[in-house]
Amino acid sequence: MKKIAVIMFPGNNCENETARAIIDAGMKAKVVRWNETTGLSDYDGYVLPGGWSYEDRIRAGVISAKDPVMEVIKREVDSGKVVLGICNGCQILVESGIIPGLKDKIQMALAPNINPFINGYYCTWIRIKNSCKRTTAFNITMDEDETIPIPIAHGEGRFATKDNDLMGQLISNDQLLFRYCDDMGNIADKFPVNPNGSLINIAGICNKKGNVAAMMPHPERATWMHQVPGMHIKGEEFGPGMKIFKSIKEYLK
Repeated sequence: MKKIAVIMFPGNNCENETARAIIDAGMKAKVVRWNETTGLSDYDGYVLPGGWSYEDRIRAGVISAKDPVMEVIKREVDSGKVVLGICNGCQILVESGIIPGLKDKIQMALAPNINPFINGYYCTWIRIKNSCKRTTAFNITMDEDETIPIPIAHGEGRFATKDNDLMGQLISNDQLLFRYCDDMGNIADKFPVNPNGSLINIAGICNKKGNVAAMMPHPERATWMHQVPGMHIKGEEFGPGMKIFKSIKEYLK
């Protein structure tokens, strides 16, 4: 059975439900502290969970991105292992330069939300589209252009960059994994479809190889249908967020 390490930085608060989602998907999971690097290479993949690592001091994810454990993660990425960053984990992957990973430097940022009604932290259910036309470690279980409901909860979730050529590269490389859309799958760059003002509705980006992804929405909070608004059905049935964890399992086979 494949083993996934959930890397917990000081201030994270989603490590336990993330580990449960991994276990429910049919893999082993262990919460590993950021300063426990011995034996880390024994795992098949890594998830950086949500929260407020180091209280989001300076800016979200930047301190964690400088932790020695991220050098280990970079080496494991190069060897082909799977890495998923969720919310704060997404911010860490971007601040470390692992995402988008086209140059050996930081190319993007997760900037403060732009929202006409709320300044700062914003929590709601939205919808994202599988915008990647190729198979990655995170969309094997999804149809092309499939949309799923999923929650967001962040204050700095807006993908932004000053690199005028970068967006063209990401589109050309098919690295735009998930994009915010409406119920019909239309990608409209306006609130509330785009809940934070992210460039061209980006909700998640993968690296060029497709084994690393950084996404702002929380799939671990939509792993069971009874978590989804309006879908409080009886019994236990996997929810839309489980598709991402099941995809990792299939990829690791």
